[in-house]
Amino acid sequence: MDNELNKETAMPEEETENTACEAPAEEACEQATPEEEKPGKSEKKKLKKLESELAEAQKHLAAAEAQAAESNDKYVRLFAEYDNYRKRTQKEKDGIYTEAYADALVQILPVLDNLERAVQYGENPGENENLAKGLDLTLKSFYETLKKMGVCEIEALGKPFDPNLHNAVMHVEDESLGENEVVEVFMKGYIKGDRVLRHAMVKVAN
Repeated sequence: MDNELNKETAMPEEETENTACEAPAEEACEQATPEEEKPGKSEKKKLKKLESELAEAQKHLAAAEAQAAESNDKYVRLFAEYDNYRKRTQKEKDGIYTEAYADALVQILPVLDNLERAVQYGENPGENENLAKGLDLTLKSFYETLKKMGVCEIEALGKPFDPNLHNAVMHVEDESLGENEVVEVFMKGYIKGDRVLRHAMVKVAN
């Protein structure tokens, strides 16, 4: 009888012991929660740091892109200015060459005039035929050379008067002739391309 009482009395002690063991475990679990939160805060700090670094990198990238665009714009404008300068100087150079070329041709035109007169004189009876033939050949050679150089005689006789090509030094009234018709050429005119080397000196009717 006493033994049974002792057993019953002992039961609450075991329950107490079990309860005592369970309570500290719950407290340990509750205490572990703050320790688990610490890595989360550390990750947030790292994330914020990375976001800050990314924003700074984007800022530097935008500045670099703006500087590159500005440098490219300067290069494009500089290249355009150089190209314009090159074209302008080339045009001026070509213009100087054309002017010098035309001036040289103008200087030799009187020689052509003299040759033409000499040939005309050689056609008279009694003159030296060999000399006349030589002058004629020289004149033909002169014409061929001028043609190769792009020099052409300005058409004048029988053509309407053109102040851009002709220089009227005389005027005649004649009803049998057309209005502003060139009726006589005193001195031939020559042209090279669009450049008039010498205007034709003419007589104009009506």
